[in-house]
Amino acid sequence: MSEQVVLKVTGLKVAYGGIQAVKGVSFEVALGELVSLIGANGAGKTTTLKAITGIQHVAAGQVEFLGRPIKGQGAWDLARQGLVMVPEGRGTFTRMSITENLQMGAYTRSDKAGIAEDIDKVFGIFPRLKERATQLAGTMSGGEQQMLAMGRALMARPKVLLLDEPSMGLSPIMVDKIFEVVDTIHKQGTTILLVEQNASRALSLANRGYVMDSGEITMSGPARQLLEDPKVRAAYLGE
Repeated sequence: MSEQVVLKVTGLKVAYGGIQAVKGVSFEVALGELVSLIGANGAGKTTTLKAITGIQHVAAGQVEFLGRPIKGQGAWDLARQGLVMVPEGRGTFTRMSITENLQMGAYTRSDKAGIAEDIDKVFGIFPRLKERATQLAGTMSGGEQQMLAMGRALMARPKVLLLDEPSMGLSPIMVDKIFEVVDTIHKQGTTILLVEQNASRALSLANRGYVMDSGEITMSGPARQLLEDPKVRAAYLGE
């Protein structure tokens, strides 16, 4: 790959007790790409993201961000450097308003004018959040909380945005909206690693994809090629 690689994972292994959840996974994401990591529930996708972002202990292997090894660094340090994750389950601050949640996303920044400008940008991407700026996050629907979690992550001005199952548990209409927003954010220049069980939607947005099964990468290639692959279609698209 000739483009600048911004995230590189090599031989990553993660174990829970005696169980190896991730078994020597390697992949990379280049600047400006949207890369999808797909696979069934329990394949090790979320564990991989947690290991990359310093939330989960890494047993072996290497993770490089912007050309530097980052294994062992705290999630807060990585967020400050521009590696930002929207976790599965959203993790919004339920007793804070929408605006306060967005301000929390910018906690590593001190440029007040820039923060205000970015809140306006987030409200431009998510008009529904703007309408309810003073509403408590805990009173919102799951889809609205997902929008808020994504907006909050954007407040950190991510160089690479990691999205963990953004469509999980949402209504079909809200799933459409969330994928539309992922596409918009990518087209505005954000590099994205998207972990998603909805393989067809994830691959239809992505430049490239990796298929994960039982803790290993079993296939990789251009997203369109994976979408048309009979094995992928049989295993993940129900055909």
